[in-house]
Amino acid sequence: MRVLLIGATGFLGRHVLELLSGVEGTEVVTATRSPGPPGHADPRAAATRHVQLDLAGDDPERLARTIGHLAPDAVVNCAGATSGDAEVLAASHVTGAATLVRAVMAAAPGARLVHLGSAAEYGRVPVGEPVREDARPRPVGGYGVAKLAATRIMEVARTVGLAVVVLRVFNPVGPGAPVTGLPGRIAEQVAKAVADGDQVRLGPLDAARDFVDARDVARAVAAVLAAPVLPAPVLNVAGGRAVTARELATLFAMAAGYTGDVVEEPDAGSPRSAQVPWQQADIRAIRDEVGWTPRIELPRSVWDHWRSLP
Repeated sequence: MRVLLIGATGFLGRHVLELLSGVEGTEVVTATRSPGPPGHADPRAAATRHVQLDLAGDDPERLARTIGHLAPDAVVNCAGATSGDAEVLAASHVTGAATLVRAVMAAAPGARLVHLGSAAEYGRVPVGEPVREDARPRPVGGYGVAKLAATRIMEVARTVGLAVVVLRVFNPVGPGAPVTGLPGRIAEQVAKAVADGDQVRLGPLDAARDFVDARDVARAVAAVLAAPVLPAPVLNVAGGRAVTARELATLFAMAAGYTGDVVEEPDAGSPRSAQVPWQQADIRAIRDEVGWTPRIELPRSVWDHWRSLP
């Protein structure tokens, strides 16, 4: 199987690359906006082929020619901005998704397309009720709206024959998690407090999220690629348990050996945390469709994340 992996230098893309590079009989071609291949500690991942492309900026016909030349059996899209203004988010997710679908349909119509979505598409959900894939989405911010629009594009492409699956990823954690996300932000503040002998200062930590290890996300991608029958159009990928940000902060403090105070500053939090106080995924569909369940528990994810910090 030849897999075109788009966004191979991102947090999740790097883990997908590492996993797929070790699957016998799988050839991975990486694609990023950079002209050079992504560096990686695993020599198998570093030895993969590489192409330069930009879903948001490339000419659709050029992208189709590139994909046609590669002739992939599958395309995995891990690309996309996690922050920015409306123009940036729309270009990254909406324009990018439409351009990719058009190119795959023109140049590799038999390929399976796996697109990474986000729990941000759901927005606010009833507290205490694990959210299923058929729940009505209510995104509360620009990122969630853009990701939902991309998912809708993928669903439309599926209705006209493209083999598309959207993996709706909840809150990823693990080695390499960026500081733009909650786990990375907490790890950064704990590291700073340890280095400075100071207190950990964060926003309110009452919000509950469903965390999933990035390596388990990579396993979900591999499971969908290997499935003999095309799964449902959208599948939740999550740990299946709601955990407060306070508990997550405690785990990072334990990993660091930090015994000081964790100060919650009312004005320092994310507006989205207040708008979405609780999320937990129902992960029965992906278990039933492809046999995937999360393997790595949150304490280990946090420990491995902490050990990976420079």
